[in-house]
Amino acid sequence: MAGRWKHDRVLIVGGGPVGSLAALLLARRGVPVTVLEAEPELVIDYRASTIHPPTLDLLEDCGATRFMLDNGLKCPVWQYRDRNEGTVAEFDLSMLSGDTRYPYRVQCEQFKLTGFLYGEIARVPGTALHFSHRVVDLAVDDDGATATVETPAGRTTIGADFVIGTDGGRSTVRKLLDIPFDGYTHPEHFLVSGTRFDFKAAMPGICSVNYTADPVEWYLLLQIPDMWRIIMPVDPSVEAPDAITDGYIQNALQNLLPRAEPYEIIVRGIYRVSQRVAHSYRRGRAFLAGDAAHINNPLGGMGLNGGLHDALSLTDRLSRVWHGEADDALLDGYEAQRRPEAINAINAITERNKRLLEEREPEVRRRSLDELRRMAADPAATYQFLLQTSMIASLRWSGML
Repeated sequence: MAGRWKHDRVLIVGGGPVGSLAALLLARRGVPVTVLEAEPELVIDYRASTIHPPTLDLLEDCGATRFMLDNGLKCPVWQYRDRNEGTVAEFDLSMLSGDTRYPYRVQCEQFKLTGFLYGEIARVPGTALHFSHRVVDLAVDDDGATATVETPAGRTTIGADFVIGTDGGRSTVRKLLDIPFDGYTHPEHFLVSGTRFDFKAAMPGICSVNYTADPVEWYLLLQIPDMWRIIMPVDPSVEAPDAITDGYIQNALQNLLPRAEPYEIIVRGIYRVSQRVAHSYRRGRAFLAGDAAHINNPLGGMGLNGGLHDALSLTDRLSRVWHGEADDALLDGYEAQRRPEAINAINAITERNKRLLEEREPEVRRRSLDELRRMAADPAATYQFLLQTSMIASLRWSGML
């Protein structure tokens, strides 16, 4: 609506997959957008790669689904395993063929998705993407917001009618808005490594996605298009720099699968993992989405998907308000829709997965693994389990599907 907006601009702080998706969706609906990314270029990050079936459904219209199918790896089957016993339970997402057009996971690294979105944003007039732009202050009032930004040319201010903070788990926007980040941080680090070694050839029976329980050192073994990615816990007594040395990683991989030759290590990283949800997703004209609003451990592949769902929900509401198709009350529904899913689905399922993999009490461990076996043997129970772990159930509950 001409003249309604003071700045004629939505400002997105954080140019990762969630921020860039939000920018594209808004821009394609005629909302002028500026994206500020603190890093000097696209960040190559291997921490997130799983795209769940309903996310593929929801991203179909913007073209991202076709891109990920062309550049990712389809994984219809996934397993829970035990380090000593082997396969405990196997689940086939093709059972969901009546519930989704894409009854499989796609492994496509988040930086590939982000790069695609950058290219699409550049095609839409009225958009801007600025690297090396770091927000250092933010003032929000009834008319919009003013961000103070450090840029390569010096400090400047940028006005916007709305601000969306998608700047990660350490979100500057969230801190400047003084929004508590409720939850806790796990005592151990998570080690991520990548190798081109062909685990399928050496470990008969495994599939592309394997959650392997062990009371001492559980692991996630995950195939992506050009390598296998391994996530393991690091004992809190081990210093983070020591855990990413060749010696430490070689020892961890040899414990996973002993072999005469050393592993070729082409990716390594270590990070702290938390389970936290922002106390609020909104302060007036400012919103949080993605890791700025909720963070969780990677066991279930839900964090990235949940952030993309945030972007879909918020941009639909914001674009309708922007064009006068709905009043501002529509924006109140964003937190009411998305925050419960972060608490009751994303955090709950990823917490459950971690407890299952690391359980040390023998009797509890035995009961948990037996329950997985029983569920995998019961088609009705398997179906309900897959609806939950694929995020279809929670998206239906929230009205997004």
